[in-house]
This record gives sequence, structure tokens and C-alpha cells, in this order.
Amino acid sequence: MKRIVAGIMLTSAMMLAACNPGADAGEKKNAGSNSDELVIAHVREPDTVDIHNTTWTDDANTHLYGTLFRFDDEGNVIDGLVEDYKVSDDSKSVTFTLKEGLKFHNGNPITAEAVVSNLQRYLDVSHGTHLGPIESMEALDDRTFVINWETPFAPFFSNTTTSNAGGVLDTSVLDADNAGFEKNPVASGPLKHVETKRGESITYEPFEDYYWGEAGAPEFKKVTFRFVPDDETRMLEFKKGSVNVLTDVPPQSIKELEADKDVTVQKVLDAGNTYIGFNMKRPKFEDIRVRQALALAIDRTPIVEQALQGAAQPIYGPLPPTIFGYSQEVEDKAKDMYSYDKEKAKQLLADAGWDETNGKGIVMKDGEPLTIELWSTDEPAMQRIGQIVQNQLAEIGVDLKLVVKEDSAIRAQLPEGAHEMVIWQYGWYDADILQALFGKDQSTRMHWEPEDLNSMLVDASAEMDMDQRLKDYEEIGDYLVENSPWIPLFVREKVTAFRGVEGLHKHPISDMLIWDGAKFGN
Repeated sequence: MKRIVAGIMLTSAMMLAACNPGADAGEKKNAGSNSDELVIAHVREPDTVDIHNTTWTDDANTHLYGTLFRFDDEGNVIDGLVEDYKVSDDSKSVTFTLKEGLKFHNGNPITAEAVVSNLQRYLDVSHGTHLGPIESMEALDDRTFVINWETPFAPFFSNTTTSNAGGVLDTSVLDADNAGFEKNPVASGPLKHVETKRGESITYEPFEDYYWGEAGAPEFKKVTFRFVPDDETRMLEFKKGSVNVLTDVPPQSIKELEADKDVTVQKVLDAGNTYIGFNMKRPKFEDIRVRQALALAIDRTPIVEQALQGAAQPIYGPLPPTIFGYSQEVEDKAKDMYSYDKEKAKQLLADAGWDETNGKGIVMKDGEPLTIELWSTDEPAMQRIGQIVQNQLAEIGVDLKLVVKEDSAIRAQLPEGAHEMVIWQYGWYDADILQALFGKDQSTRMHWEPEDLNSMLVDASAEMDMDQRLKDYEEIGDYLVENSPWIPLFVREKVTAFRGVEGLHKHPISDMLIWDGAKFGN
């Protein structure tokens, strides 16, 4: 099992190489309403701080939670709340030992029983698969608990570095229905909840009893995430000094901020893909030639260079290089098959029966034009991408209707299959994410879960030999490339700007903010 944890390595060299520490922090010490408040401008407001119920996790809600395990800067899985563990001979049981003296934000001790209760609540509420096929869990004493699996589950350790699967909240604050967390958010992470102003901000304070490490806790008394979705408004707020940290720097503003000697800009390659997903239940996507034609008609170069100002890496295969399970061979094969080729795309459509054209240049089949809806979030960059794709598909005779929706609306409607195509993204730290996207009863985005693919995904998650696991995911990658249920577009760079702050940076693997004794600069 030590080999497993050592083997759960992510390709971080590219991410580290992308970092730009920038210039020294400027003179402005603070943007908050008082000298002890750090203000962070953030694009998206999470729907809830309840990690088991949220549809979106990022800096604004994950820092409420301590996790069972963590990643170090090189991608190794290291201790979090868990201090040690022992694996059974058949690899179906693991006994975990918690660190001593751990506390929840309300002062309650974090016991083994509390952790088991939290994990059970995750299973009950989220119906997530990231913990694997758990058969039973039991607290053995205050600091020790055991988990028994039906079959070995290799991704458990990397999965529980995330707040979603591995974050621990105090279930004693919940009501009889396992709800009510929003009224009294008590968890185990570096930031303690102070106040939520829906539609405006979430405010935290550093939790003194968190295991901060040698650097110690940040000096801020408050940390406020302000939700400002408009790019121009966020930039204006950052420039005038009303915020200290700008997350998701607008692509068109990166060069400007890099040239500012008072600003530090950091870039981290995302652990996930942005893609166009087909709703495979729609009849117009049943013919693989149609799906392949759409993929061939998309040129990723203008998407990256124009919509994202170069702050991304084009990708063709199912996994980015930042996730365990990535295969360069699969990526090369996908690039060979789906690099931009407008004429081949047109021929594939004609071969699929779309060989007529109406007066507007739209291809038709049996007198019906090929009209497709593409959903996009209201994020400006995503809208620009949608417009580029719309223009590119028009060149092969496809009438693409761009439909812009709020992020929350898309999340609610995707499981219902109300969409035809959607520009969407995923993020995770293990190739097991593919099971969440295409596994049995889990494909709520592409609505495609072939039995043979599901069997391969289940086998890969149970494989304890890391070399064999990589081979398994290479086979799965080949399958996805051959069947084309989606169009991978790019791996985004997470770009963050800091002004007047020291000791605060993005983690190169998890891309979460790391505090490291953070304080206001001079």
C-alpha cells in the first residue's frame, strides 16, 4: 500500500514551470474594512458551504474543512487529519489513526466516531462514489477507525485529499434529517465560518487550533471572499485596492498584471479538462460520424489564444497531464484523430446522411436542418468560447444555437438531460474521475454508460498495482477516444494575482490557497 500512496503522483512539473512569482508585494497592506481583513475577489459563489451538498467546490468553501489526507507540492499523498494507517493483507480493510488533539471549530474533539459519522453522512447525502464500495466502517477507539471494502479501492487516498470526499464536518450540529449545516457551519479546516451574505460574500476567520505547521497561522483576523462574476468589475476592484487577492484573473488582463511591479501573478495548470459534452440520449448524436465531425470542426488554437489569451493548453484526450492516469500515447492518438480538419468533418456528415443543404448553407437530412443547442455558463470566457465554436461549426453547415445560462441552472438541469451539448469542465486528482463521468448510474452530463466501459472503470479502481492501473486507464482512454462521447478542449491555467500579501500562494497540485503564515506585506 505504501507503493500505492507513493504512486499516486500527479505530473506537477508543467504546473510548477507555469508559476510566475512576479514582483514583490506592493505598498497597499489591506483592502478590507479594517486593517485585519484579507479580501479575495472570487468569480463564483458556492451554492452552499455544506461540502456534502454543494455542486461546486473551490477556495470559497473548501477551506472550512480539514481533510483525511493532503498532497505535498510534488503530488505525494501525505497525512492530513489522519496520522497513520495500516492495510490488511487482502487490501480490503484499512485501519486509520487520527492525529492527537484535533478539534472542530466549536471546540468539540474530532474523534474516530465523529469521522465515521461524517463519512457516513457523505455516503447518505452525496451518494458519491469517491470513497469506493464500502462494506462497513467502525470506530475502534477515540483516535482509531477501520474501513472495510467489498473490493480494494486504490483511489481512496488521493480522493480524500479533497474536501468533497475527505473533508470532515461536525455531524452533531445537524438536525434529524442530516440537514441544517448552513445555519451552523462547524467543520475542521483552517478557516472558521463567520458570516454568509448570500449573493455578496462569505467571511471566515483563521482557526487557531488547526494544524498549521511550522509557518503558523495567518495574521489576518478575517478572510472575506467577495463574489464578483464580471471580469471588468473584478479587475477594477483589484486595481483600486479594494481587494487583496484576485482569483481567476481574466485572461485578457494577465499581461497587464504581470507588468505591474506591485502585483504577484501565479499560474497553476488545472487538474481537469474543459470539454464539450454530448447528451448521448439525443438521437442526433447516435451516429458516431456526427460526433467525430463536430470534433474535427473545432480548432482549439483560436479558443486558447483569443478566448483565453493563451492561459490554457489544448487537449484532445480524456485526461490532462496533471492527473494520475494520463497517457501521452492516448493523447497523441486523440490528437491524430481529432485535430482540426474541416473537409474531413464535412465528409463525415455527408456519410452520415447530412448530404443536403438549405438556402442558408445548413446541412439537412430528410429535409431537417442540423440545428444543435450548446449551453454555456455566463462566464465571459466561456461565452467567447461558445461564440468561436458557433462560428467554426457554421463552416461545416451546422446551425449552432448558443444558450447562456447561470452556472447553478446548468448544474440543476444536466442530470435531467435537458441539454443537447454543453461547455463544461471537471476537476479531480485521479483518473477515477472517469467513473464519476461514465460509470453506471453516474453519467449525469453525457448520459452515456456502456457496460463494457463501466466494467473497465470498476476494474481499474480496484487495481492496487500502480503500473497495472496506468495500463488500465490507457485502455479506457483508447475506448473514449474511439467512441467520442465528448470533445476535450483544453486544460486551463488557474491564474491568481496578489497585492500587498506575503506567504499566500496557490498549491501546485490542488490549486487551493495555501496560507503559510500569510500576512500583509510592507
